[in-house]
Amino acid sequence: MRGQLRPAVTLTCVLCIITGVIYPGVVTGLAQLLFPRQANGSLIAAHGRVIGSELIGQAFARPGYFHPRPSAAGAGYDGTASGGTNDGPSSRTLAASVAARVDSVRRADGTRGPVPADMVTASGSGLDPDISPANAMLQVMRVAGARGERPDAIRALVQRHVERRQFGILGEPRVNVFELNVALDSLFPFRPAAGGP
Repeated sequence: MRGQLRPAVTLTCVLCIITGVIYPGVVTGLAQLLFPRQANGSLIAAHGRVIGSELIGQAFARPGYFHPRPSAAGAGYDGTASGGTNDGPSSRTLAASVAARVDSVRRADGTRGPVPADMVTASGSGLDPDISPANAMLQVMRVAGARGERPDAIRALVQRHVERRQFGILGEPRVNVFELNVALDSLFPFRPAAGGP
């Protein structure tokens, strides 16, 4: 028994050091050396302070901002409660919530035609930072009106923020909502109301 216990304990300790200390240390060091921005969370800063990450969606509800996908994570975009609704395609609850979201989008954005699916359905994580270009384009008139800007200028900003497929084949074209809204605030700040300060 003692002859088997000693090699087992030694092997366990060696493997713990290799897999729990050396390997993570090497990977972390290489990541910091080769991809420091990504390794630190792809953070976005404005005015000298970190305001978010391009990898995690945030809730934007004001008319002058592009809105992200609906979120089922906690109260919405809660990083501690990441997850979807788990409602299947035959769920009446899902059908009712999608129908309500379609009505809400049509009222807010003044559209009568088809609504992009990502505008009315939540992502699997509830933290998706991206929307489709069609979703962003449908919101242009609302955002331009709320900011008192020309729709063509807002549309051009959206076009500049469309990310193509990775390596030309992976994924779909997308727009990062947080980055787009940061650029929107930088280039087209809200104008004071008439008669205001």
